[in-house]
Order: sequence, then structure tokens, then C-alpha cells
Amino acid sequence: MTTGLDDRQRAMLAEMGIRVWAPRAAARAPAADEQAAAPVAPQATPAGRSDATRPRAATSAAKPAPPPLPAATPPEHDPAQPAATLAPRPAGIESMDWAQLEAAVAACRACALCTGRTQTVFGVGSRRADWMVIGEAPGENEDRLGQPFVGQAGKLLDNMLAAIGLSRQADADDPVASDGTPTRQGVYIANVLKCRPPRNRNPQPDEIAQCEPYLRRQVALVQPRIILAMGRFAVQSLLNTSEPIGRLRGRVHQYEGVPVIVTYHPAYLLRALPEKAKAWQDLCLALEVAGRGASATASASASNPISDSEHQ
Repeated sequence: MTTGLDDRQRAMLAEMGIRVWAPRAAARAPAADEQAAAPVAPQATPAGRSDATRPRAATSAAKPAPPPLPAATPPEHDPAQPAATLAPRPAGIESMDWAQLEAAVAACRACALCTGRTQTVFGVGSRRADWMVIGEAPGENEDRLGQPFVGQAGKLLDNMLAAIGLSRQADADDPVASDGTPTRQGVYIANVLKCRPPRNRNPQPDEIAQCEPYLRRQVALVQPRIILAMGRFAVQSLLNTSEPIGRLRGRVHQYEGVPVIVTYHPAYLLRALPEKAKAWQDLCLALEVAGRGASATASASASNPISDSEHQ
């Protein structure tokens, strides 16, 4: 069909968005066919094909392939607790002597705490003591020095013990009174855990379970007349209970046939000064249960020497 439109009319229709199809001269018919097909499948020259591929190449270059992942990505660990090479506890703990037990604790790799420790914290004091104090877990200072209850909490504990005539430094060479009794009694101090948890976090049940045979053997070797359990984790571990300390205070419990008195941890008492009066009551009860005599208990109860800030 011949439209008979001139160039001006074609321009007007183009501005309106109307496309006009018209045959051209016969000599240009093939070219018209090619142009008509151009919107669907343009036939470009070889140079045109090369240019057309360049944007795709540029796009590909703009989005490089991500680097390959490592063959094995190691799990993230606490900086203080790298990946551990663990080993079972040694056999025969229940029959070890002191030297064997201390060596076994020092070499223990039964849980991941072994990889973050500076050293183990075995225990300190008289190994023939009537009193045994059991705390929770070593802190930063204990891990550094290898002894339980050091720092401000340790000073407060020493003052509490001194108030009832006990000392972690007491031994057989201490002076005695005129009646032959020692001027101070020894005490053995240990913790439920022998290694410091990273960042001083709370002990985990599996960690307590791994250390429990060591503590049980320490109690068997000392053969104390009384155990003073200090802190929630020590109390709940020894008594196998989830009850809070407030409900367990004021009663006599048992661990491996030894009377147990529970009280607050010295670190807690440093933050909660009003609770010191309760801790003193617990010490007096332990003193009575240990058989130190009603007169000693009465004289000790006459005043409360830990009510002040001895830790300073």
C-alpha cells in the first residue's frame, strides 16, 4: 500500500508516535527488509559485534568472582581458650597420695579450661587441718599466683578465719599455749575448679564434673571435721542441689560424711556489705559443729569482727 506521505507529514506522525511503514524503491527493497528486521535481530558488522560484546565484558569485569573460601575454616575460640587437645582424667584418683594428686591436677587436660590457664590452682594450707574451706573457681589473680582466695576477697577470708583462730599459714611448728594447744589452727583451702574459666565466667556443669574427683580425693586426704562451702557454685556442687544459699544457710549438710556449713563467697560480701553479719553467723555455726566448744563459740559471738571493712 502506498501512503503518499511527504517528509513533513512523516515527521509529524513520528512526533505523535505513529510508525509508518512504506515500501521503497525496488533497488532498496532488500535493505528495507533488513531495516524492518533490525528491531528484532540487528545484523551488525563484525566491528559492530565486537563493540556489542564490550559492555558485557566490562560488566563482567565490574563483578569479579568472589575469592574461593578456605578449605577449612577453623571455629572461633575465646582468645583465652584456644582449641584444646583433650585427654581423659588419669585412672585411680581415689587412691592417689598428695604428690600424685597434685601432679595429676597439674597435667589434667580433661576439659577445655586447660588451654587457657596459666597454671592450675590446687590448694593451700595445712593438709592435716580440721577445717576445709571450699570455694568456686580461680579468678585472674589465683590463676597468676597458683593459690586460691587471693586479692581483696582473699584478705577478707583471712580476716574471717583469723577471727575464729584459723590461718592458712598454720602448721605443726606454730607456737602452742601453756596447755599444749596450738595458738592457731590450720585450715586447708581449695576450689571446686582447678582452672580459671575464661573472663572469670561462671563454671559450667561439665567442668565441675571433671574436677569433682580431684576435690573428693582432697577431702578424703585432709579428713576435715568441718567443711565451709563458700559461694553458690561450691555449695550447689558439694550438695548436688540447685537451691540458693539463702535457703541452705543455718543448717548442717553432709559431703562424703563430713559436716558442711554453707555461706556467701568473700567476693560477694565485698559487694554486699550488709550480708557480712549473716556470714559471721555461718562461721559461728561452723565453729560449734566443729566441736571447738560452746565457750569458744560464745566468746566469738560476743562481737562481729568482720562487720567492718577489714578488706581495705
